[in-house]
Amino acid sequence: MRQAVVYKGEDGQWVAECLSLPGCVSQGQTREEAIGHIREAIRLYVAVLEEDHLPIPEERFDTLLVAV
Repeated sequence: MRQAVVYKGEDGQWVAECLSLPGCVSQGQTREEAIGHIREAIRLYVAVLEEDHLPIPEERFDTLLVAV
């Protein structure tokens, strides 16, 4: 299980990032599409690490919503 940050980019595309996997970023036309893409990106990222016998980074982020 991984946390992903999802937000609307400056170009109107939805961006999804998995911060615990450096460089694991995806996007989509809709929020739902971006989430689907980051799920697949996370699966592929971890599969490549396993294939190359490299350690899989632990989930190390905790998110907090702050209202201002």
